[in-house]
Amino acid sequence: MDRMTPARPNIIFIVADDLGFADLGCYGGRPAKFGAVSPELDKLSEQGLKFTQGYSNSPVCSPTRFALMTARYQYRLRGAAEEPINSKSAGSTTLGLPPEHPTLPSLLRAGGYRTALIGKWHLGFPPHFGPLKSGYEEFFGPMAGGVDYFTHCASTGVHDLWRGDAPQDEQGYLTDLITDHSVDYVNRMAEGAKTGTPFFLSMHYTAPHWPWETRDDEALAHAIKPHIIHLHGGNIHTYHRMIHHMDEGIGKVMAALQAQGILDNTLVVFTSDNGGERFSDNWPLVGGKMDLTEGGIRVPWIAHWPAVIPAGTTSAQQCLTMDWSATMLDAAGVRADPRYPLDGVSLMEVLPQPERQFARPLHWRMKHRDQRALRDGDWKYLRVDGNDYLFNIPQDERERANLGPQQPQKLDAMRTAWEDWNATMPEIASDAMVSLAYTSRDMPQR
Repeated sequence: MDRMTPARPNIIFIVADDLGFADLGCYGGRPAKFGAVSPELDKLSEQGLKFTQGYSNSPVCSPTRFALMTARYQYRLRGAAEEPINSKSAGSTTLGLPPEHPTLPSLLRAGGYRTALIGKWHLGFPPHFGPLKSGYEEFFGPMAGGVDYFTHCASTGVHDLWRGDAPQDEQGYLTDLITDHSVDYVNRMAEGAKTGTPFFLSMHYTAPHWPWETRDDEALAHAIKPHIIHLHGGNIHTYHRMIHHMDEGIGKVMAALQAQGILDNTLVVFTSDNGGERFSDNWPLVGGKMDLTEGGIRVPWIAHWPAVIPAGTTSAQQCLTMDWSATMLDAAGVRADPRYPLDGVSLMEVLPQPERQFARPLHWRMKHRDQRALRDGDWKYLRVDGNDYLFNIPQDERERANLGPQQPQKLDAMRTAWEDWNATMPEIASDAMVSLAYTSRDMPQR
C-alpha cells in the first residue's frame, strides 16, 4: 500500500492512567525484579514512532480527557475546570462533557465509523452525562476517576462498572476485563473493517492508577474497601506489575489485529492522561501529577500504523493530547464542526516523515497552586505559587536553572504570550474544585 494514501484507518486510542514519562523501557525505564516492565509497548515503539516531546493537555486526568474528546482546549468547558471531577459531583448537570458538544467519537461516527469506549470515562455521571451521550455506540468500564480493580467500587464505595448505560456486575481484575472486551471488540469489528466500515476504539485503562493491586491482590481489595486511595500501601514492585498487566493486554489487542489481517491499516496511539504519581519514574523530569513542571505533563506517545509510519523512528515534534484527536479526524477524512473549531493541530504530516517539525506553542493553566506554563520551541515559561521561571528545556529538562533573571526580556515576552492566549479562554470558575488525593501530611513533597 502507498505509505501516503491508505484507506481510512481503524483507530485505537490507548490511554494509561497516571503513567510516568520513564515508566516504560522504551523511555528509559529500568527493568523490574521480574524482568522487562513493558515488552509489548517497547516492541510497539520499535515497530512504530516514538515522540520525545509529547505532552498531556493537563497534569490531572479528567481535564485531559475533555481535550481528548473535543480536540479543543479543555478550558473552554466548565466541567474541565474541576481538578479533577470528583465522584461527589454525581448528579451535577454542569460538571461533565455536554452531550451537545461534538466529540472525536461523535464526529467519527457521523463519518461512518463504529465507535466504542472500553475503560475509564471520568467526564461526568449519569443521567446527564455518559459515553453513549457523546458519540460512543458501545461502552464498558467505570464512570469515575478511581475504581478498585476487583470490587469495581469508586472512592465513595459505590459500585462503578457499566455496560452501556446500565450497571454491570462482571467479576474479574479490571485491567484484564478492559483487555478482554477490547479484544472481543476488535474481533467483532474486523469483518466490517475489511469491507469498508472502519472502527474507532478508545481503550482507556485505569492502570497504573491507585489502588495498588496486581492480579494476585483480590484479598487486599476487600480489605481496603472503601478506602481505595490506599495511602498506606503500594510500592514500586506492585506498580511495575500493574504496568506489566496492562502491557500484556496491549499485546493481546495487537495480536488480534494481526490475526484478523487488519494491523497494517490500523492507527494505534498510546499515551498517558498525565504524568506519574506516587511510585512512577519520571526521570529526568521533575514533578508529577498535578504539576506543570515537565514531570506532570510530558508523557509517552507511541504511534503505530504500518501503512503510513516508518518503523523504528523518533520525533521531537512538540504536541498535546488534543493534537492526536485532530490527527485522528484528519486520518479519517472527517471535518470538525465549524461551530466548534479545533484547537488541536493535526500531526499527519509528521507521521510518514518523523524528521519533520513545525512550530507548536503549548499552553496550560491550573487553579492548583496558581500554575501556568507555555512551551514554545526550546523555551518554557512557568509560574508556580506566584513565582515566574524561564527554562531552556533541551539544556535543562529538570527545570533547575531559572534563566529569568538573566534574560528578563525573554521571560517578559513569554509571559505576555501566555497572557494573550489566556485572554481568549474563559476565566477559571470561582467555584471550581481542586481535589487532592494526598498532601504533604501523607508523604513528603517531591
